Amino acid sequence: MIRILIADDHAIVRGGLKQIIATTSDMIVAAEAAQGSEVVDKLRSCAVDLLLLDMTMPGISGVDLIRRVRVEQPALPVLVLSIHDEAQVASRALRAGATGYLTKDSDPDVLLAAIRKLADGGRFIDPKLVDAMVFETHRGDMPPHEVLSDREFQVLQMLAAGRSINEIADICALSAKTISTHKMRLMQKLGLANNAEVIRYAIRHGLIVE
Repeated sequence: MIRILIADDHAIVRGGLKQIIATTSDMIVAAEAAQGSEVVDKLRSCAVDLLLLDMTMPGISGVDLIRRVRVEQPALPVLVLSIHDEAQVASRALRAGATGYLTKDSDPDVLLAAIRKLADGGRFIDPKLVDAMVFETHRGDMPPHEVLSDREFQVLQMLAAGRSINEIADICALSAKTISTHKMRLMQKLGLANNAEVIRYAIRHGLIVE
């Protein structure tokens, strides 16, 4: 039996995932988490075989949370289930330690196949992203945001979604001053002059988060 921890801040999404998993005879939802800190707590208190993880949750999330999970449980399969279908986002998640990446518009059968593959020690990348990721890996003209640190990339996404410096600071559990520094550095690296240019850049490259 594959014991799964579902981590997503939307109750409806968690409910839908539980219904899909309930149709199987070889997997069960062992625990749920609605924010990053809960994920770490549940991993410490519950025996699970796989983490089904949303990339964007309150508190620690995304790449930072994946890395935290890797410290806690180095061998635990982590399947990211995300709204983001951009190859750069998937690449960063996988580099951080995720063992699979799937978009939320995927067919339920694909999700179940991915869970089983990861539980058996394999890896899984959303078929819709494979070509884009291979292309990004081998081409010479990488997009400018590839030079950003993971934190700068995260701040870029949240700025583009309309979040304020203080909101981003709360989400990342950092000071507003630190977030402002990340904003300044990412704008310098990308040659952007103001928030409007940040938004236009993010839209052009498909980096907007909800």
